[in-house]
Amino acid sequence: MANNLKRVSSSKWPGVYCYESDQRKYKGNSDVCYYITFKIDGRKKTEKIGWRSEGFTPEAAAELRAGRVRACRHDRQEEISEDNHPEMLQAGRTIEDLKEAYFASIKGMNLKGRKTDLNRYRRHLEKPFAGRRAEDLRPEDIEHLKKELRGHAPATIANVLELLRRIVNHGSRNGLCSPLPFALRLPVKDNQVTEYLTSEQAERLMRVLKEWKSQDAPRMLQIVWLTGMRRGEIFRLEDRDCDFNQKQILLRGQKSGKTEIIPMSEPVALLLKDQLASRGKNFPDSPFVFPGKEGRMRTDSSAVDRIKEKANLPKKFRIFHGLRHHLAVTLARSGEFTLDMIGSLLIQKSSEMTRRYARFLPDAKRKAADQAAELLKAHATGNGRSDNEL
Repeated sequence: MANNLKRVSSSKWPGVYCYESDQRKYKGNSDVCYYITFKIDGRKKTEKIGWRSEGFTPEAAAELRAGRVRACRHDRQEEISEDNHPEMLQAGRTIEDLKEAYFASIKGMNLKGRKTDLNRYRRHLEKPFAGRRAEDLRPEDIEHLKKELRGHAPATIANVLELLRRIVNHGSRNGLCSPLPFALRLPVKDNQVTEYLTSEQAERLMRVLKEWKSQDAPRMLQIVWLTGMRRGEIFRLEDRDCDFNQKQILLRGQKSGKTEIIPMSEPVALLLKDQLASRGKNFPDSPFVFPGKEGRMRTDSSAVDRIKEKANLPKKFRIFHGLRHHLAVTLARSGEFTLDMIGSLLIQKSSEMTRRYARFLPDAKRKAADQAAELLKAHATGNGRSDNEL
């Protein structure tokens, strides 16, 4: 196997190699297995990282290699240190070491927000904590970090602190450090935002979608508009998920681990059929309804940002997430849907998430208040049923 390895890119990912399998297939192509090479005490070591079908990438392999090299250097320094003691081998890891171990773990490799967490660490935690040990941190260090983050949204501050806690907890569970000597309390997240468009903004967006040259991105946005599907759900959608006979869409890869089902309206069915016909011309072998480069699963869409700009939508409007909210707000305002019905359609896991739309039910609330007032008035004036009749 080692003789068949080829370098991925010496300039971008030094020490990262790959092997293309003749037997394993992934998305219609040969599956690729990634390896890394590094030296321990002058001897070259080759380590298998994993297959592309398992979610591994050259970037991930390079990060793992960097962690291995850093760990080897750290271990070597400990071996030659005159003050080295066995108990320090466990307790001496820095936050940077713990971060490398966390993101190199199976859980860290498969984090849905891995890229965001890595950027969050580099921006907010690397400078103040990289060279510190978990055992040496004190509550005042956390308070100082909160002051440095002043001006950021409460959710941002909570996410940064939660990442630090995850990194240290992983190190503690794996014998790399002792637990934090104090409880790390997170601030309450209270920056829930419900985004929706005015009628003028919605009209501009629909006009831009209709006139857009390539219809892949407009179809994506229109399906979100009509179903409330999440960005990742749209990107993961495959042919097999579209049941045109039963008029259903299967949503796989949910956080709950189970497949959810949402109804497929006639306008959505037409959009999906048009998209499948269009995709067949460019990527006939791709299983994805809205494929990305070379037919692989899409990870982003720059076209939707250009559409947003062309339609002159607010800069803070997150177009995928915002259109999902817009659907919920529209349903709530109609007065014909309960919050439970809206939550079911959007596959909301918690009633807390759906409750945000309650303020868009003014007509329904007003009718309930008027009806309650009439009942109380009738009871007080004797026009209603007596207590003995109840």
